[in-house]
Amino acid sequence: MTVHQNLIAGEWTGANGVENINPSDTNEVVGLYAQASVDDTKAAIAAAKAAFPAWSRSGIWERHVILKKAGDEIMARKDELGALLAREEGKTLPEAIGETIRASQIFEFFAGEALRLAGEVIPSVRPNIGVEITREGLGVIGIITPWNFPIAIPAWKIAPALCYGNTVVFKPAELVPACSWAIVDILHRAGLPKGVLNLVMGKGSIVGQTMLDSPDVAGITFTGSTGTGKRVAAASVEHNRKFQLEMGGKNPMVVLDDADLNVAVEAAANSGFFSTGQRCTASSRLIVTEGIHDKFVAALTEKLKTLVVDNALKAGTHIGPVVDERQLKTDTDYIEIGKKEGAKLAFGGEVISRDTPGFYLQPTLFTEATNQMRISREEIFGPVVSVIRVKDYDEALATANDTPFGLSSGIATTSLKHATHFKRNSEAGMVMVNLPTAGVDFHVPFGGRKGSSYGPREQGKYAAEFYTTVKTAYTLA
Repeated sequence: MTVHQNLIAGEWTGANGVENINPSDTNEVVGLYAQASVDDTKAAIAAAKAAFPAWSRSGIWERHVILKKAGDEIMARKDELGALLAREEGKTLPEAIGETIRASQIFEFFAGEALRLAGEVIPSVRPNIGVEITREGLGVIGIITPWNFPIAIPAWKIAPALCYGNTVVFKPAELVPACSWAIVDILHRAGLPKGVLNLVMGKGSIVGQTMLDSPDVAGITFTGSTGTGKRVAAASVEHNRKFQLEMGGKNPMVVLDDADLNVAVEAAANSGFFSTGQRCTASSRLIVTEGIHDKFVAALTEKLKTLVVDNALKAGTHIGPVVDERQLKTDTDYIEIGKKEGAKLAFGGEVISRDTPGFYLQPTLFTEATNQMRISREEIFGPVVSVIRVKDYDEALATANDTPFGLSSGIATTSLKHATHFKRNSEAGMVMVNLPTAGVDFHVPFGGRKGSSYGPREQGKYAAEFYTTVKTAYTLA
């Protein structure tokens, strides 16, 4: 089997490959992917640093054309790349194709942004002096991405980094190198100069740590666990480096007595269980008022009975496998914790077998949970959801905000008063009304508050806040 190599200074390099295993069929090896060493990572950083002066001064049309080519190829290959994503991560094929389309749209958007780069020309308060305010690239950007969105998250970090004139050293999650390799290959063939984009696959303790230790990395954008995010922050402060963190979530969805029951159930099922619950924006806390609680739980349970858990590539599958054995153990450990804490296991919770060997887990619903239980406070990152009963809207809002996280939140209601109040008072970066908490557009800002995020927002025009630095220049007329 061919080894997919790292890209360093415009050259493919690396011989020893690690197997990428399909979580829907553990007998299948998706591919072999090279592992970068400390020296490889240092070489990638040096190449990016050397390429920065020319790339940061490159023409906007050159950047536009390259990003547009990448977006077009991703879209043209959406079925192929979607299948690859489903095989390596376990997301269902429709979800995987949808994510691939989103990656294409992100490149398309930032291809346009490259032509919309702008500044300000304003008068000084002093006579005969002009002032120009412009944005410039930071330098070498270190990009570290997670396994749950293996093509969309790399896209929404790489595209703006290149658009604004930065060079990149990119480390994808160890579990999902295939989609990342494909994106880098597409961009490389689209005409990026040598050293502008470097791919270093491998262990975080080696590749990631080398990036953190380097004074030549001007900025790091990281999506992953809270613990690792704190290490990124500490190392970045040491080097006076700009950093951006997207970390965990324990997102609430409030269901009020006046909610449309069908809308509430569909939003809750999508938020909590689709993509196997492996989304930082997933709703793992359903906060339900007393008047609708029993009807909602009964209807959601009936909905869960209809969801098919199976091979991600199989037609009719609603929920694919958990990403790997370690995550499966985390999920089942938390299910046992929930039982011991006194929550009622209302549905699911069993590891199941299918025609192909994989990491299959039933969608799991707890009821009679409290907001103080570990299953209500700690991110599980699997298809495990708790229902918390509250008496009214005021208690629901207080419970929703009682969390160390603040990424996404939702409310199901037909009351304009409560919807408006919730949007204003929910302590989250993104708020959804009568919609799943997971699922955001590619052209608007993404990010949260409290322990979920740090630094400027990602995506859309707001990405410029992280990927650029502001310069103010004065000229005597």
